[in-house]
Amino acid sequence: MSVANLARTHGNQGRWKDAEELGVQVMETRKRVLGEEHPDTLNGMARLAFVYRNQGRLKEAEELGVQIMETRKRVSGEEHPDTLNSMTSLALTYGNQGRWKEVEELFVQVMETRKRMLGEEHPDTLMSVANLAWTHGNQGRWKDAEELGVQVMETRKRVLGEEHPETLNSMAHLAWMYSNQGR
Repeated sequence: MSVANLARTHGNQGRWKDAEELGVQVMETRKRVLGEEHPDTLNGMARLAFVYRNQGRLKEAEELGVQIMETRKRVSGEEHPDTLNSMTSLALTYGNQGRWKEVEELFVQVMETRKRMLGEEHPDTLMSVANLAWTHGNQGRWKDAEELGVQVMETRKRVLGEEHPETLNSMAHLAWMYSNQGR
């Protein structure tokens, strides 16, 4: 566990090469000791995919992301929080590749599942809605993006309060949308 923590620390410091070297070591050890489908192995793989994404190695991040998502679906089920998180991570990789249709498909699936499982006002659901709003913005679909962004902001204001960091993030996201529209 300490090697995994050190790899995470390197990543937090932007020391991506060091994070990668330790991440590969953690992933390979966990595969050998715990097996390829163990949650800790999959977590190590997810961390390594994150490192690859931050290094701009998007093909490698995508390959790991698809493997993680498919394994989690098979082992834990399509509605498990870890599966939904792996879908979100893969969507972010697709976003870095400019593959907005695939991003949207994954984010819609995650959002709908979280709404059904957690309710419309749960923080994870709201993050999923915010992710979809971000996607629409990147697609140039400003009206759709704004509608979702306002919905997230208003719900967070009501549920979390006006000064909560997530509420403020929602406001900043709306400002980004308005700025990109010249408003």
